[in-house]
Amino acid sequence: MDLERQGLGLGNKPAIVVVDVVNGFTSSQCPLGSDCPDVVQANRELLDAFREKQLPVFFTTVIYHDESQAKVFRHRLPALNVLTPESDWVKVDPALAKRSNEVLIEKRWASGFFGTDLNQELTQRNVDSLVITGLTTSGCVRATVLDGMQNEFPVVVPKEAVGDRNIDAHKANLHDMNAKYADVVFVSDVTTHLSNL
Repeated sequence: MDLERQGLGLGNKPAIVVVDVVNGFTSSQCPLGSDCPDVVQANRELLDAFREKQLPVFFTTVIYHDESQAKVFRHRLPALNVLTPESDWVKVDPALAKRSNEVLIEKRWASGFFGTDLNQELTQRNVDSLVITGLTTSGCVRATVLDGMQNEFPVVVPKEAVGDRNIDAHKANLHDMNAKYADVVFVSDVTTHLSNL
């Protein structure tokens, strides 16, 4: 039985954090990735809405510069070793048309917050809530959602804008995040909120 919960929704200064929608995760040609054009398109729709309102936009990617970084994580998942600075796999998917003024957070572990300055960047921009999207639902998205909430941000997850290689894990994690850490909504719920700001 689920706990009673209170939906928090978005505030007047939300930011979007697009987690790891990079070539290595949006292409089945990479051992880490899967083809997910619908997720990419949903992210583009959200990005267009945030850009129209001139609200903060953040992207994350995973890059390893040397063997000392995230040794345990990489030992457990050797496929991560393809995420090197010179690789195309670490670049934001071109369909999202990242702009030069939009922040790219380089991370080593699952969460966009852990070991990065994401929280400081959000605080400096007076962000009051987060839309978190991306790949994968059960991994880096969930970790970022949890840390977003733990950094005192209400978090919203648009279900069409997240994806996972495992559909069962995707569904289970959406259910669990909605129960405890975030409001899981439709993309249209977010775009409607933004249009009313």
